[in-house]
Amino acid sequence: MESPSRGGVFSEGTDSRVEQFAESISFDRRLYHQDIRGSKAHAQMLAGQGLISDEECEAICQALEEIRGELDSGSMPMRFELEDIHMHIEQALIDRLGDVGRKLHTARSRNDQVSTDFRMWVREALEQTDQLLAEVQRAFLGRCEKDFDVVLPAYTHLQRAQPVLAPHYWLAYIEKFQRDRERIADCIQRVNQSSLGVAAVAGTSLPIDRHRTAGELGFAGITRNSLDTSSDRDFVLESAFVLSVIATHLSGWAEEWILWSTVEFGFIQCPHAFCTGSSIMPQKVNPDVLELTRGKAARVMGNLQTLMILTKGLPLAYNRDLQEDKPPLFDSFDTIQICLQLAAPLVAGAELQRERIAAQIEEGYLDATTLMEHMIAAGMPQRRAHHLVGAIVGEAMQRKVTLAELPLDVLQKHAPELDESVRDVLGTRNAIEAFTSEGSTAPARVRSQIQYWTERLSASE
Repeated sequence: MESPSRGGVFSEGTDSRVEQFAESISFDRRLYHQDIRGSKAHAQMLAGQGLISDEECEAICQALEEIRGELDSGSMPMRFELEDIHMHIEQALIDRLGDVGRKLHTARSRNDQVSTDFRMWVREALEQTDQLLAEVQRAFLGRCEKDFDVVLPAYTHLQRAQPVLAPHYWLAYIEKFQRDRERIADCIQRVNQSSLGVAAVAGTSLPIDRHRTAGELGFAGITRNSLDTSSDRDFVLESAFVLSVIATHLSGWAEEWILWSTVEFGFIQCPHAFCTGSSIMPQKVNPDVLELTRGKAARVMGNLQTLMILTKGLPLAYNRDLQEDKPPLFDSFDTIQICLQLAAPLVAGAELQRERIAAQIEEGYLDATTLMEHMIAAGMPQRRAHHLVGAIVGEAMQRKVTLAELPLDVLQKHAPELDESVRDVLGTRNAIEAFTSEGSTAPARVRSQIQYWTERLSASE
């Protein structure tokens, strides 16, 4: 049986070791839906342009659907000598239709065929990832009203800084994942350009209609330069970068909740369905899903590095190196999607340890900055207020009391300008109520943001 990829110029068959070395069917078989869809659109365009007959087009499209059925069921044998999924489908078509099957590759190279299939696959994978990100956003949003009364310490340098409402934390992650979704939408614009019809490298002398196939395949337009298109993998790199940023956000969230779930913090309890035990220590409840999410982020970032190095030294037009672009990107999408699938129910099912949080919330002088701003609002220069509050905190530390527990005369010893109104900003709950700025943890601002995201995420369902 002839291989459609080897012309008559070859004087001997391919070494079997080369066949195994060069194959990509072991990983690119997952492109078969896109390849069949692209091939049908190409056949219909060829018929529309008079390059094949309507009867030949109908026979090709019918046979392609039969081949899809075999691939769906797993009954088509995979053979290394046919290299990739594109050659498997073409050979199966030739086996059924003979010369009619051989006509499908008119005005098409595997270079533009592979690029088109991969663009379609990436486009779908980006859209699926966007939907999963929205589910994680909704999981965080679903916690906001339930946890509205909980005050948490916000940290800088992993040291207690200021108090924030728990939903302010949840909204912060909604914002991060929204930026990820915006990057996906922006990336899709460049992915969503059809490569089909640029042929091998220079285009074709045959009268094809690239816009027709682009429209049939749901592309927004066509690539403009055949030479560039043959080697362009910017859409792969950009997708890998977007996934790496998502991985960064997931890893940061996982790290925070891993810390929060420790005895030392005791802020949150993860659902046991997302934890594992120890083979020797019966008391252990380990946050394995969070740890693996943090660990798998490294793979996603490593895949971006692999792809950057893969493409950094390639000349224009297609080089076989580009076959290696698929495993890293497939892995990154698979990894991010399973992490997101687990993140949404984990977020929804976790429980804040309210009593433990409340027992510790006054530790760390989280209201110090609000006390300083109270002085500033009364007319004191910021640097002087900062210095005086530092001295007040030092005295509270010596006395082992909170700022709210210091008598007024002690406060006035450091800052005579203070009066009883200072009580309105001392203590974490009062400090929370003192915030006013947009984007802050002020209860009214947080409620406004909850309403904003409720409407926005409902509209995108």
